Amino acid sequence: MNNYELMVIFTPVLSDDEFKAAQRKFTTLVTDNGGSIVAENPWGLKSLAYPIQKKTTGLYWVMEFIAPSDFNEKLKIQLLRDESVLRHMTTKLDKYAVEYNGRKRSGVPTANDKVEEVSNG
Repeated sequence: MNNYELMVIFTPVLSDDEFKAAQRKFTTLVTDNGGSIVAENPWGLKSLAYPIQKKTTGLYWVMEFIAPSDFNEKLKIQLLRDESVLRHMTTKLDKYAVEYNGRKRSGVPTANDKVEEVSNG
């Protein structure tokens, strides 16, 4: 079992219910194939760096999950078949990325976060 992060850009014409249903579709796909969801983060509507299918915005969604390595091909096929998906990217996370994501979710400051000192005087 490996840790992965999936980022999907959905077409911006989806309603809130359709956006949530699309998210559920892929989370169910992961769990039905022996994986587990670590975290989900719907970013919502964002501008694209360049037009994709004549669209300048997209609905972003990030999911961190654990799954067997042979599952990625099944996931890729489903993402390519779904017409509401403009782009997708799956990244395998190493132990440092998993630790960083866990600290970020829990609110623990990371090395890159600025810590300001408060002086009493």
